[in-house]
Amino acid sequence: MENIKGLTRTGYCAEYDIKDIGKKVVLMGWVNRSRNLGSIIFCDMRDRTGLIQVVFREEKNKSLFNKATNLKSEYVIAVTGIVNEREDKNPNIKTGDIEIEAEELRILSESAVPAIDIAENTATNELMRLKYRYLDLRKPKQQYYLIMRNKVAKCTRDFFSENGFIEVETPVLTRSTPEGARDYLVPSRVNQGKFYALPQSPQLLKQLLMISGLDRYYQIVKCFRDEDLRANRQPEFTQIDLEMSFVDVDDVIAVNEKFIKKLFKETLNVDVNIPFARMTYEEAMNRFGSDKPDLRYGMELTDISELVKDSEFKVFSDACKNNGSVRGINAKGCADFSRKDIDKLTDFVKDYRAKGLAWLKVGVDNEITGSIVKFFDKEQLTSIVDAFNGEENDLILIIADRNETVFDSLGALRTEIAKRMNLADHERWEFLWVTEFPLLEFDEETNRYYAKHHPFTSPMDEDIPLLHTHPEKVRAKAYDIVLNGEEIGGGSIRIHDSVFQEEMLEVLGFTKDKAQESFGFLLNALKYGAPPHGGMAYGLDRLVMSITKTDNIRDVIAFPKIQSGACPLTDAPNIVEKKQLDELGICLKERKDEV
Repeated sequence: MENIKGLTRTGYCAEYDIKDIGKKVVLMGWVNRSRNLGSIIFCDMRDRTGLIQVVFREEKNKSLFNKATNLKSEYVIAVTGIVNEREDKNPNIKTGDIEIEAEELRILSESAVPAIDIAENTATNELMRLKYRYLDLRKPKQQYYLIMRNKVAKCTRDFFSENGFIEVETPVLTRSTPEGARDYLVPSRVNQGKFYALPQSPQLLKQLLMISGLDRYYQIVKCFRDEDLRANRQPEFTQIDLEMSFVDVDDVIAVNEKFIKKLFKETLNVDVNIPFARMTYEEAMNRFGSDKPDLRYGMELTDISELVKDSEFKVFSDACKNNGSVRGINAKGCADFSRKDIDKLTDFVKDYRAKGLAWLKVGVDNEITGSIVKFFDKEQLTSIVDAFNGEENDLILIIADRNETVFDSLGALRTEIAKRMNLADHERWEFLWVTEFPLLEFDEETNRYYAKHHPFTSPMDEDIPLLHTHPEKVRAKAYDIVLNGEEIGGGSIRIHDSVFQEEMLEVLGFTKDKAQESFGFLLNALKYGAPPHGGMAYGLDRLVMSITKTDNIRDVIAFPKIQSGACPLTDAPNIVEKKQLDELGICLKERKDEV
């Protein structure tokens, strides 16, 4: 193999255009494709910026031409040559007006036949793509995702630095705390029997930074949660994390709206209008059945509980009697859905604990048909259809159950129908702040309250008197930012009084001893003059997903994990030697095969 001694790259492949004709250039990259036409060889050379055509002519330099006959896909080469205008211009690539007339060729590295197809839009199995991720990342689309991620990170640092925030790194080895997802644990060799935890977020540490007087903090930080994976979740993920002192909800929101405006202008050249719309959690659930509603289409929920609470159809009347509700959506123009289509939607909502799906169709001359017509007279059916503003060719879908089930299933059904009918305008960017979340949620299984966000979130001032009498009615100073139906970030104003923080932990079922054991370092710090403070965090991975319009989080992470949490590339997690376990004082328990 040759080397690049004496050569210095003058630029990247796609940086040159028609204005550079006559320039002598040195390019380095990969052979995308080579075509030998007998006395002339055309080589498409590629680097991260794109392609450029390199020409080798036998009549001009036979030895150089003969060397070029050895070129194969994915060989790494260096080329010296002159920029010329192309005769057969290619409008499909950025450099389609020019080509490089080669004067020197060095083959820096040969390549075996790639284990996966490097071309775009191939049907290569994703597991194979991840196993050979370094090859997969040669694809322009995959490089685009990572380049865009870099732009997001740079814009983040620029914005927050310009606005008085100080970047501070917090520890990766920290302590395990309750009230969250499962921690990843790291055994200590020096302190055997004790464990560090990888941080689920820097929440407590960034609050301590506010107590320290830094006033404004930010960090792009790795976080870890031992959770089941799905399309938009990974065991290790990246947060844009920030905290501010002497603020309330409006202050945090205002800064972050300016950040989003700058981010979308610099990454996509899109002007977003601020301030963004706001909606309380209660309104979002009642209208859309979701705390992250997509505002690009309608199909809002309609509550018909009052209309049907005394009906002979016991599914409806029983739901109302048991403090549930009867609600539905109007899928405009969907009356042509077949019975098979509706059965699939029924199976779909059952995944969200709904027991079934009632439906009505509005036909020609307002004829009403459907699964529940026999339980209602014509006047009642007309009233139900009118409540949904039903018109000819509409499909009305109704669920009766506990409110939680009704909201979950209808919210998901609304999104599913929108996908099937392609209702969302993919060129629109609909931002929304969802505010005033419930502070607590009750778990019937454990018979106790849990924090909806985390135990350090401050309640709405006017709701504090309800904390011990009607805790389920207490709203939080919490806020999520939603983009096109996806939560991209969230945060809250924190409790900054040590006595009230202890009271909150007591409401959550912590004894004084347990509170000290778990959060003593924070409770003690709050006694030393803590300013009012709040902040939020964005999921950087999800944010880049939204900006690049991919629906797979693995696309925007260089070396992601798969569903099982494993890395196909490095084969992690792997078995370690017994000697390493002995040093840590760890003995593995033998697993008995299940009968």
